[in-house]
Amino acid sequence: MSSSSAGGSFSLVRGEPTEHVHLAFPALDDATVEAFHRVATAAGYRDNGGPGERPEYHAGYYGAFVLDPDGNNVEVVHHNRRRQP
Repeated sequence: MSSSSAGGSFSLVRGEPTEHVHLAFPALDDATVEAFHRVATAAGYRDNGGPGERPEYHAGYYGAFVLDPDGNNVEVVHHNRRRQP
């Protein structure tokens, strides 16, 4: 099953389940990324990378990562491609 829209896509595929998936959700601004990380870690999710620029992905990539109780990597990212390095 696959679904896409102007802002992104989501797919489910048949096969053996994987462990420790990476789920990423878009944010409209850096403040949302920061709030996600603050609330998630306060709720007991493990920090897997605090809010910040990730220039190795692309200029303006501002994301934060936490691990859920099952070890999955959950990310919120603001793709501010207008930001210059």
